[in-house]
Amino acid sequence: MTEENRAKKRRTAGRKPKSDPAIYRYGIKLNAEERGHFELLFQKSGLSHRSRFIKAAVFGTPIKVVSIDKATMDYYIRLTNFYQQFQAIGNNYNQTVKAVKSNFSEKRAMALLYKLQKATFELVVLSKEIIALTREYEEKHLK
Repeated sequence: MTEENRAKKRRTAGRKPKSDPAIYRYGIKLNAEERGHFELLFQKSGLSHRSRFIKAAVFGTPIKVVSIDKATMDYYIRLTNFYQQFQAIGNNYNQTVKAVKSNFSEKRAMALLYKLQKATFELVVLSKEIIALTREYEEKHLK
């Protein structure tokens, strides 16, 4: 390999240079109260770098404030768990009907299926109440 080829190869390796690199640096000093306020705003912004937060604040870019409501998260988690249980009940329902039909006489199977149907209606009413409560909660607290 000639010297010229080696030089060309070296130029192509590594990171591509930026067309307009950010090389200018500014420094500010804050007292304890200002620092606390700055850190609070930075945390609320949801940005991962302080420099990006400062740039956004200086140049007037809208800063997103993300707030996490623990009560809403807890409600969402419980609702998700309930939905999973509801799906499991649906799967078990089909298996139960098949088992009752194959293992009991027709009269006994009808009696058991009637009880199962009654419990299913109660579950449907309960799920409708939960949906109504969820919609009410969303309207009051999530807007």
